[in-house]
Amino acid sequence: MKLTFNSPVILVFSAICAGVYLLSYLNADMNLFVLFPQWDMQNPAWYFRIFSHSMGHASMDHLMGNLAFILLLGPIVEEKYGSKNLLIMFFTTAVLTGLIHTLFFNVGLLGASGIVFMLILLVSLVNFNAKEIPLTFVLIVIVYIGKEIMGTFSDDQVAHSTHIIGGIIGAIFGFKLAGKKKSKSMSNPMDAIK
Repeated sequence: MKLTFNSPVILVFSAICAGVYLLSYLNADMNLFVLFPQWDMQNPAWYFRIFSHSMGHASMDHLMGNLAFILLLGPIVEEKYGSKNLLIMFFTTAVLTGLIHTLFFNVGLLGASGIVFMLILLVSLVNFNAKEIPLTFVLIVIVYIGKEIMGTFSDDQVAHSTHIIGGIIGAIFGFKLAGKKKSKSMSNPMDAIK
């Protein structure tokens, strides 16, 4: 038996998140991994933060909670839809959650929770076909998205709207990609940026 690099997008993204947290733990300046609540389109770093906020985490618990879901669900989704599609989904989710959060909320944003909720909804649709909606999908929507809707009424410093948006994006991708063959999986994670 040997270890395999079975899920390149998930493993590379998880390693980047852990590395970013380690740098913040060592008191490095992490401003590039926090999306501040203002439109700063004259600043090139703002465009980077629209995606990079998903790699920053506020605490070890925040990081470990997100990585547990990403490492559990991500390989299933990457196997089903392919590395290229998953990379597009990650980027789309991070950018849309960042833009919508900045548009409607006056607090900073960091963390991969939107991506986690995208994965939760996507994994519940891996067996979806055009004629049937899985009951597990319906229950996941009720449990996870319902919990987040209720959470929007509490003052707990959690971006519940980002979770909801990530889940909606996951559902859209799940329905859109249903029945399609996966794109060729990448053996080299650097293929994702070519």
